[in-house]
Amino acid sequence: MAADALGLALAAAGLHALWNLLLARERDTEAATAVALVVLVLALVLPAALTWRVEGAAVPFVIGSAALELSYVALLAAAYRRFELSLVYPVARGLAPVLALVLVVAAGGARPSAVGIVGVLAVGAGVLLVRGFRGSLRGLVFGVVIAAAIAGYTVVDRYGIHHASAAPYLLLVMLGPALAYPFTVGKRRVVAALSPATVVVGGASAGAYLLVLLALRLASAPAVAAVRESSVVIATALAAVVLRERVTPGRLAGAAMVACGVALLAVS
Repeated sequence: MAADALGLALAAAGLHALWNLLLARERDTEAATAVALVVLVLALVLPAALTWRVEGAAVPFVIGSAALELSYVALLAAAYRRFELSLVYPVARGLAPVLALVLVVAAGGARPSAVGIVGVLAVGAGVLLVRGFRGSLRGLVFGVVIAAAIAGYTVVDRYGIHHASAAPYLLLVMLGPALAYPFTVGKRRVVAALSPATVVVGGASAGAYLLVLLALRLASAPAVAAVRESSVVIATALAAVVLRERVTPGRLAGAAMVACGVALLAVS
């Protein structure tokens, strides 16, 4: 993997961990998420306009992905209000590729390799370490459900992206959630949550996505995906340092195991 591609993929991982950290530390995570969604859509307008290509066949995928994205952001905001970042993030990001693989295999689209199976086992063991023996079961369940939403839109997007350019496709997908979710939160709460931090959350989420696209122009998708999952370890470490969460050595080791397992899935 070339040094410039590695740098872009690591930067994407860092940005993804950063915006989740900033969101988790907000007092009103739902309102902060609403602001971030609007900023995300606004940030995508220019790159989408410059690369516009959307076929009619993309519409069903856009609708399906938008519904799953709306579920994802609502669940994520609710989870960060109740549970620790160092629990929710590794479980959600780690299990998502595993569940996506299960969906693809169930649909007859792929067969797991031996390396992929080892990756699945590593993710499973890592998730157990992240939760710990006395960790929150409800927090774990939230993470699993969020992972299911991520896996769902990942599989939908896998097919939908063939009918559109990346930036306009993502813009159309996120437009629905950016309109619907703030409405459910309420205007007063959304306005109160508007701050530099919540604007950064939206901008960083768009930036992380665009950095991945740039990295994919320089390196293979499996290599980029593998490096990108370092965000699991970054977010867990930041949760300990910035949020003062009690991240035990076992939880940190579990996060690292999850990242390694997903990396194995990416290259299998």
